[in-house]
Amino acid sequence: MAIVGIDHVQVAAPRGGDSEAKARAFYGELLGMEEIEKPDSLKPNGGVWFSTGTGQLHIGLEEPFSPARKAHPAFIVDDLRQLRSRLHDAGIPVTEAHDIPGVDRFHVHDPFGNRLELMARS
Repeated sequence: MAIVGIDHVQVAAPRGGDSEAKARAFYGELLGMEEIEKPDSLKPNGGVWFSTGTGQLHIGLEEPFSPARKAHPAFIVDDLRQLRSRLHDAGIPVTEAHDIPGVDRFHVHDPFGNRLELMARS
C-alpha cells in the first residue's frame, strides 16, 4: 500500500460576507483556476471548488475563521514570470523565496490571509 497522489487541498475563508466572490476573483480570475461544481450534497455548506490541473483546491467556509499563515498549498505554474507580473499589477504583495535549488518560487496571501506558494522547477 502507498499514497499515490493528492486529490484536493482545502483552505478556509470566513463564513458570511462576500467570501465566495472574493475566492472566485482571486483563484479564478487572477490565478486562472477553473471553477468546478460542488456536489449537490455539499452546496449548502457554501464555499467554492477549483481545478488545479491534477487535483482540486477547495475553499471551505468556517467560523470562527483563522487564516493559515505558515501551512500552505504549493501550486506548479506553467509561466511563473507572467503570473508574478499579473499579481504585481493587481497590487498583490509577493514574497520571493530562493532557498530550494532548481525551484523558482514565491509566496502570496489570498484575500483571506492564507499563504500560498507558486512555483516552477527549472
